[in-house]
Amino acid sequence: MPSTVVGRYDKGKGKGKGKGKGKGKGNVMKFLRFGTPGSEKPALIDTDGTLRDLSGEIADLSGAMLDPMKLTELAKLDTNLLPAVSGNPRLGPPVAGTGKFICIGLNYSDHAAETGAIVPPEPIIFMKATSAICGPNDAVHIPRGSTKTDWEVELGVVIGRTAKYVTEAEAPGYVAGYCTVHDVSERAFQIEHEGQWTKGKSADTFGPIGPWLVTPDDVPNPQNLPMWLTVNGKKMQDGSTNTMIYSVAFLVSYLSRFMSLQPGDIISTGTPPGVGMGMSPPRYLAPGDKVELEVEGLGRQQQTITQD
Repeated sequence: MPSTVVGRYDKGKGKGKGKGKGKGKGNVMKFLRFGTPGSEKPALIDTDGTLRDLSGEIADLSGAMLDPMKLTELAKLDTNLLPAVSGNPRLGPPVAGTGKFICIGLNYSDHAAETGAIVPPEPIIFMKATSAICGPNDAVHIPRGSTKTDWEVELGVVIGRTAKYVTEAEAPGYVAGYCTVHDVSERAFQIEHEGQWTKGKSADTFGPIGPWLVTPDDVPNPQNLPMWLTVNGKKMQDGSTNTMIYSVAFLVSYLSRFMSLQPGDIISTGTPPGVGMGMSPPRYLAPGDKVELEVEGLGRQQQTITQD
């Protein structure tokens, strides 16, 4: 498996450049939140891989604090002066106050091919309920009546400032950062029931996010990020954002034509091939399964599947 995670925290050896002029241990560009659900505190990871509490500096990683300029200021803090967090606390989603969880369907050419779908002439947009959001290592609950709960590793884009009618060239300036997203999906609810895909995408815990929010400085090319997902140690997905049909910049610009994008909004940009519904025969998740997934440089998720 690519990339290295020590415990739950990266030791500052990701693909990002991490260049900065901060004091102490340098410019840190990985932000996260830790603690019990609903009471998470903001934090960052310093270049030694130490989890540092930011709650003395900001209330949370939400709203105006997600502005790229604000995050740059936080990254320049002398991390030696921030409290170190001991132990192995639960990690929550790396941003708070998400108003919209926007998903893009069939946005990888090789995934569209495996499902037998044509390449969409424009992005397919659907919403995932924000109540689906959970931490990267929280258990994923199969909803009652489910027979086809599936997996999807995706690149997540977090909006940092209000975007409305922005051009593709302007779009990167509105991005706070990137994260790993697991777009858990119930295919029977999604496809076999009438209506939009949202009902198959929105069960509680169907949106693990994180572990980190990684700022664009550390992701020089979001269109060339390897990603993978395993179930019980067997690799199911092994792809890259280089097969995305519509790029991050295009998607931010495109979406801003139809709705304003607000700080904390998350765009989940689609998945590469290897989902359960595309296998022959199809393979779906069951209680007790162990899922791991990662977008390179953005951190790894680990989940146990349970029955709701």
